[in-house]
Amino acid sequence: MTEDQHSPFAAQRRSGHIESTLYWSLASGKEGTNGGTESSDGLPVSTSDLGMISEAATLLRSGETVAFPTETVYGLGADARNTAAVEAVFAAKGRPSDNPLIVHIARREDLGHLVTEVHPVAEALIDAFWPGPLTLVLPVRPGVLSPLVTAGLDTVGVRMPDHPVALALLRAADCPVAAPSANRSGRPSPTLAAHVLEDLAGYIGGVLDGGAAGVGLESTVVQVQPDGTVAVLRPGGITAEQLAAVTGTEAAAAEPAAGADTPAGASGGGSVPVPPAAVPGGGEAGAAAQAAAGNSPAPRAPGMKYTHYAPRGALGIVRGSSAQRVAETAAGLLQAAQRAGEITGLLLFEEHRALYPADPAACTVSLGSLSSPEEAARFLYAALRRFDEAGATYILAEACPVTGLGAAIMNRLMKAAGESVIDAG
Repeated sequence: MTEDQHSPFAAQRRSGHIESTLYWSLASGKEGTNGGTESSDGLPVSTSDLGMISEAATLLRSGETVAFPTETVYGLGADARNTAAVEAVFAAKGRPSDNPLIVHIARREDLGHLVTEVHPVAEALIDAFWPGPLTLVLPVRPGVLSPLVTAGLDTVGVRMPDHPVALALLRAADCPVAAPSANRSGRPSPTLAAHVLEDLAGYIGGVLDGGAAGVGLESTVVQVQPDGTVAVLRPGGITAEQLAAVTGTEAAAAEPAAGADTPAGASGGGSVPVPPAAVPGGGEAGAAAQAAAGNSPAPRAPGMKYTHYAPRGALGIVRGSSAQRVAETAAGLLQAAQRAGEITGLLLFEEHRALYPADPAACTVSLGSLSSPEEAARFLYAALRRFDEAGATYILAEACPVTGLGAAIMNRLMKAAGESVIDAG
């Protein structure tokens, strides 16, 4: 596998003792294969898979890295207490060292070993959403985790995944597992084991193939402030509306400071910058969000500082007052790009397909219906990888409403596009 020259970060480093990445194809987690079989821990894992999961757990305990499925995306796991193992994660991904990692646990009681306190509002969120796609940033207990996991901060993000394979692996390994997404840094996150192998084969110890991820976007990351307000550090599978239904107050969005690192060439041609979205709620909630973001050079949560999720071609997001205007503007830009010799790509929603001319781009991918954001979330990263497969060099994507799950979808698209937006008027 050749080195990725498009990564904005340091080149990945192969592990000198990994001759080839181990691969386990599991029945658990794949459509129609669970069949109600449970492990000794009561998890719905196929009996035939237990031996393979045990092998992967042994690999984790020995300081190796293992990619595994969760309900969000595939994670690249390492023993969070083992600095050498965590270093291998950063090296394999080419990940900047000031980007903290999320720690995954399988049991509620494991949380007390990692953090010093849990605010009552955080407890309520845990009751409502664990296991599930919610990460809580909490004060870390000194000395229990590798300092690389927290990027030197006094907090750590912790979650309990809602996937039978992930939970079985975590219980078998019996250690806290630091696990960012199992892809090269800056690339679209993996929702299939094939995506992991495409990016990391030969760089990691093993891959557990448990089929397609269900949610398709990373977890929502939140931090509860001393006054009980909730700051959303990264939108994800749990929406702001769901959080508010539990806490009774509107969650506030925390964004990185202006000037966060963006690699050259990440913006699509002809794009214009978009101002940061207004913080929902304003007032005390907005202040809490900014406090959670902090002034430290290291972000409090993954996905806050760097450009992520990007295809190799230049990507721009087209938004406007109507779907018709968006389609007309996008079609014109794509035609001009094609005449200039670009290989074009278009990411649209199914309701708008008829607004475009036939074959508007060399590669046109639908995210499904606007009325089903869950479908768009599930297939977004796979769609971005489709453009790479087609060799697309100039890609446009339609914007979607920033409500519900649409907030997370737009967050990922904006990161992938390096905040590059084209206003269709």
